[in-house]
Amino acid sequence: MGRKDVLFLFAGLLLILAGVGAQRCDVISIVEKSSNSYAAKFTSQTEFPFVGVNVVFTFDHPVTSVINHNGKSEMMDDTHVRMTDEYLFVETGAFVHFSFEVFHSGDTQPEVIAVDLNGQDACEGSLTWTTDAPFINSCEETGMAPYDYAQALCMSFLFYEAQRSGVLPPDQRVKPWRWDSALKDGANVGHDLTGGYYDAGDHVKFGFPMASTTTVLAWGLIDFKIGYEQTGQTEYARAAVKWATDYFLKAHTAEYELYGQVGKGLVDHAFWCRPEDMLMERPAYKIDREHPGTELACETAAALAAASIVFKGVDDKYSEELLEVARELYAFGDEYRLEYHLSITDVTDFYRSKSGYGDELLWGALWLYRATREEVYLRKAQEVWDNFGFGKKIGAFDWDDKRGGAYALGSVMDVGNPQYTAALKEFLRHVKEDFPYTPGGLVYIDMWGSNRHAANAAFVALWAAKYGDPAERESHVVWAASQIDFILGSSGHSFVVGFGVDPPIRAHHRSSSCPNPPDSCAQNNWGYEQPGPNPHVLHGAIVGGPAEDGTWEDDRSDYVHNEVACDYNAAYTGALAAIIEMRN
Repeated sequence: MGRKDVLFLFAGLLLILAGVGAQRCDVISIVEKSSNSYAAKFTSQTEFPFVGVNVVFTFDHPVTSVINHNGKSEMMDDTHVRMTDEYLFVETGAFVHFSFEVFHSGDTQPEVIAVDLNGQDACEGSLTWTTDAPFINSCEETGMAPYDYAQALCMSFLFYEAQRSGVLPPDQRVKPWRWDSALKDGANVGHDLTGGYYDAGDHVKFGFPMASTTTVLAWGLIDFKIGYEQTGQTEYARAAVKWATDYFLKAHTAEYELYGQVGKGLVDHAFWCRPEDMLMERPAYKIDREHPGTELACETAAALAAASIVFKGVDDKYSEELLEVARELYAFGDEYRLEYHLSITDVTDFYRSKSGYGDELLWGALWLYRATREEVYLRKAQEVWDNFGFGKKIGAFDWDDKRGGAYALGSVMDVGNPQYTAALKEFLRHVKEDFPYTPGGLVYIDMWGSNRHAANAAFVALWAAKYGDPAERESHVVWAASQIDFILGSSGHSFVVGFGVDPPIRAHHRSSSCPNPPDSCAQNNWGYEQPGPNPHVLHGAIVGGPAEDGTWEDDRSDYVHNEVACDYNAAYTGALAAIIEMRN
């Protein structure tokens, strides 16, 4: 625990030189000297992470030999010495120390006048890594009761900022412990795939759940815009959507090509450190005509179509670009039909779609119809409905299965067609009545992210309260609010990091569990195993939630019940805006 000190001991470094000494580098300190030798130490912080220390010393007089007892040494010429340790992992801001001894034959003590530390000029000691002041939650309390939905909504966007990958913008609010990261994403395939969101407590960019997250965030912004406006969150909501859609535009590298994942699942999950310190390979995976993926293509099309509505009248050029790509991707997914995990095989153990691709074909067609009002998409939706037997199975609403959302959207897009309204009514009845509830009142749909599933259903219920049968409005609002209230604290404690009474403090989340440099996250597996709270508060993030019997522990190692994820917060965010809108 504590400060990260990377010991790099070089003993027996022999250097012989003559003449007048020059100005010694500030990072070198003399420990002991005699007439023909001296012992010294080197200490400097690093600006970026690396594996393998490679230090080049430049001396002001020639040297004749170097002895290194603990690593490799190389005489590059008579005034340059290279010293290496190829196995050390050095984190951002970590201290590199090593000791050396210089022997010389003349009366003049040789000085180190230049130091190159893995490409960094370390001579002047100017590499000292500093951090900003501790982060302060910028989402103020509003006094809203029974829970501060407005503050919770604001904080949800702080969570999305904390999940950003790539070059962070100047207005990034989560600054002191999040910096630029994964800046070489896509380099292995010759494309710029920087940006987007890290999926959950890890650092993989999974395109399918990211697209689903984006669609649902945009949906809430479109249909509950008053709730966003009343709380001053509209611009933050748009920024959250755009951070994803900018990435999707990069990932669509040709008409029939879309990159759907960056990072390798198991390799990434074995690395518990800051995203800024990633050094492992991050391969990029794509779908194309030879290796298609209908769910991925059509969900990304839905996200871009929904986002085009968000930006229409705000940035029309951007809106049109999003819509153009949405059309291409939907056509791609429809023309070349195949489950996407058969093409991006690494996703199989993480985000394989068990519902198949029919729901994304329906969902994408409905969003494109909403964005364009072109009848071809409404006809496509009906064709998919008939061919895939929608209405016969109730379905769900999550990153995988879009049926619950499609029923709601279709009920207002295809006015007069009773199939969507009937399916929506049955979906909500099924969720409310056929699933068990925890002792605290949370509808228990699935063990993985039980809070997420309840929030997703609550969002659909609130949407139906506004746009569906007026006779069911009150019952939908009361039930949905009870689910969101559970997440916010009605069970006795909050499940939202940094919010309310007794919130989680040990979320399964790498970057917030790592201390600021120069303290180490990797040394002795500190970030994962230390028993205390995460050093940084991941404001606004929902953790997975309780088991069916209501039990839950604030345990960092429990990724089933205590991990966070971008899709966990998506419908929850819209539900907060809906409650705010309906109660004012």
